[in-house]
Amino acid sequence: MIFTEEHERLRETVRGFIEQEINPHVEEWEEAEIFPAHEVFKKMGALGLLGITKPVKYGGLGLDYSFSVAFAEELGRITCGGVPTAIGVQTDMCTPALARFGGDALCREFLAPSIAGDYVGCLGVSEVGAGSDVASLATTARKDGGDYVINGGKMWTTNGAQADWMCLLANTSNGPVHKNKSLIVVPMKEKGVVVAKKLKKLGGWSSDTVQIFFEDVRVPQSNRIGEEGKGFTYQMMQFQEERLFAAAKGPLTLQLLIEETIEYTRQRQAFGQSILDNQVVHFTLAELRTKVELLRALTYQATERYVAGEDVTLEASMAKLTAGRLAREVTDKCLQFWGGMGYMWESRISRAYRDARLGSIGGGADEIMLSIIGKYMGILPKRPAGEFNAMPGEKEPAKEAAKEILAAPVPAPGAGD
Repeated sequence: MIFTEEHERLRETVRGFIEQEINPHVEEWEEAEIFPAHEVFKKMGALGLLGITKPVKYGGLGLDYSFSVAFAEELGRITCGGVPTAIGVQTDMCTPALARFGGDALCREFLAPSIAGDYVGCLGVSEVGAGSDVASLATTARKDGGDYVINGGKMWTTNGAQADWMCLLANTSNGPVHKNKSLIVVPMKEKGVVVAKKLKKLGGWSSDTVQIFFEDVRVPQSNRIGEEGKGFTYQMMQFQEERLFAAAKGPLTLQLLIEETIEYTRQRQAFGQSILDNQVVHFTLAELRTKVELLRALTYQATERYVAGEDVTLEASMAKLTAGRLAREVTDKCLQFWGGMGYMWESRISRAYRDARLGSIGGGADEIMLSIIGKYMGILPKRPAGEFNAMPGEKEPAKEAAKEILAAPVPAPGAGD
């Protein structure tokens, strides 16, 4: 993938923003276990960074997804994992379906202020009993007059403590599990929305993650995104962008960690020479750097195909799988070379080690990625429900979702719609 001068200008903008507005505050936000999302997002919105691929008429830039990848990659300069994750929720997890399938009035009410940074969004998919198995979620939205009445709960919701609205996936009928779900915009201020508790996590401290309950929450049916019963398919589409985002923000983060480790091991002396002079150290770092470039190449390839309108479920799953596993490998091996300093809680490499672990869980666990890859290879045994398997009598949901993706209209870059 060839980046243009426009891509590079975007990178420079993101880089400058991180240096001035994010990294100087990371230590404070990590200690507080939350960052001021409204303040940060408002500044990002003023620079056009929250709607890079979103329609121009709602305040977006109307650019193709390669610009989002350039943006995500630059987020790798942030010296913690929580803030880029929170930004990704806003740009690539809770808004893609709304931008693509939401009605004009709904987009003007929720998408436009999210692009401007006036609203913070969150995604409501995972539940205590339905993390990777999206099809088995239990939250319901039953019709009552012109409203949906929502009951249930969501777990591990990033941005949930500060969010103005949620892109909620809920069961809106009793039909087959892949056809009975809808995506609904739920204002977080509605009566019956209960933010139960802020969750204590292993890593990603600077982003707030919460458990949420819905107790007879009423929202108008006009808050539904697109067609009723298409929520599962729409969410599979959102997962493509979420997984590409996760893969794209990995290479620069890992590259910088390797460079920091090189500098540290060059300065650290043991047994009459620098740690870096040991062959096992510099060979290991060389191999890790090679793997980072392989991840970058795979992500770029998937992005090219996605921009061309092709189904990239396979490549996005491969890239996301690789990003999560490589982040664990790089941070673990680099921490080892930092020795006792690497084991100290306040060290950069220690934080990266903790933050990296989420990559193989969130947005689809490694095992889900492997199952999707196996499905596309034609080697996965038939099973019941799940993201990538059909219930008896149903078509294969992953491939059906892929067809929907390819058939859905995509606004031309820079277009008004």
